[in-house]
Amino acid sequence: MSVMINELNQRSRDVFRHIVDAYVTSGEPVGSRTVARRLAQPLSAATIRNVMQDLEYLGLLGSPHISAGRVPTVRPR
Repeated sequence: MSVMINELNQRSRDVFRHIVDAYVTSGEPVGSRTVARRLAQPLSAATIRNVMQDLEYLGLLGSPHISAGRVPTVRPR
């Protein structure tokens, strides 16, 4: 499924941006608690997991295994 970042709602864009930033910094999968601590707006880890699941469905995130956080995917242009 092809989706443009600007088509996402603001919350999804914020979560995605924080995941990408954290992944670039650490090189490790990023969990919902990490994102929750970085966001300016208070969101629960469960809400962030739901957004992450939506982003994964859209092909923007992947999960190395079921208990890992998420990583940005490589998207062809």
